[in-house]
Amino acid sequence: MNSKSSILVVDDEENGFDVIEALLFKEGYNLTYAASGSQALNHLNKTQPDAILLDVMMPDINGIELCRQIKSNSNWHHIPIIMVTALASKEDLARCLDAGADDFISKPLTGIELRSRVRSMLRIKKQHDALAATLELREDMSNMIIHDLRNPLTNIMFSAGMLLRVHLEEKERKKVNMIWLSAQKLHSLTNDLLLMAKMESGKMILNQVESDLGDIAKQVVADLTDLAQQKNIQLIVNLPEEHKNILLDANLFVRIIDNLISNAIKFSPSDSQIAVSVEYFNDSEMQARIRVIDEGQGIRPEVREYIFAKYEVGNIISGVSQTGLGLAFCKMAVEAHGGRIFVEDNQPTGSLFTVEILQPQ
Repeated sequence: MNSKSSILVVDDEENGFDVIEALLFKEGYNLTYAASGSQALNHLNKTQPDAILLDVMMPDINGIELCRQIKSNSNWHHIPIIMVTALASKEDLARCLDAGADDFISKPLTGIELRSRVRSMLRIKKQHDALAATLELREDMSNMIIHDLRNPLTNIMFSAGMLLRVHLEEKERKKVNMIWLSAQKLHSLTNDLLLMAKMESGKMILNQVESDLGDIAKQVVADLTDLAQQKNIQLIVNLPEEHKNILLDANLFVRIIDNLISNAIKFSPSDSQIAVSVEYFNDSEMQARIRVIDEGQGIRPEVREYIFAKYEVGNIISGVSQTGLGLAFCKMAVEAHGGRIFVEDNQPTGSLFTVEILQPQ
């Protein structure tokens, strides 16, 4: 492990690096020196070390602020940081730990303590790397399985659709229709999972074309009318009279609006209404806004903080399937367009989901 381990030493005094280099000489580490916080950030942008030895007292960006910046960056926060400090008060050491430091060592440095603390941090880094590799492999295998599920689901949907076209008894027709709807839901879920995996990996390329959100919403509402009628729910659509094209990935927005309306149908009581609206704007901040308003139970304020996270669900309702993926997909797809999505109360009861498409920067 040692021969391959790299350590970034950040110290504005070069003799500080010389001391560390001498104390770690026999360990065989690959040491890199940065004379300031700015140099350290530039180094991290190019390559990542296995551990960082960071001096607290530096002129341009002090060690505590630099530690905070590194730990707040999702690409760097896993790198162990050992603060090297001449400060001895408990308050100063607490500040180092509050900034995200994993360990600290006091000056003057001793070889036995420095080597032990570096080895400890490198063991943690090695465990992190092994866990990350395992999770990545598991994620890749899950995505492969999900991808392979689409073909049999397509066959089930096609076969069920063919059966619905022939003469069947009413009871048989209901069963076949249930098969078709269930396969359709699974097919939609697998597509959401694959799209989310692409967006999370940064491999999702938006196919943005000039599209009319009003037309997209009208298409989705027409597709979901039968589902709403099964619960005697009325879909009320308020679309702009003017046709206006904006640049977006139309297929993704079909799925966004579909997820929001499908959720509203799922969580709304029978004999209620769901309102779907699209508005266009001519200001410097926003291009368009989509709203889906239901008369269901609503979402508690404390739940709204995490309801858009993957695998999180809001109110648990008996008999209602909840995977915690639909809203997570919506959030990722909306934010990929530079937009935002949020939920509010609908008075006197229900939820109001809003998607805002902002002007391109």
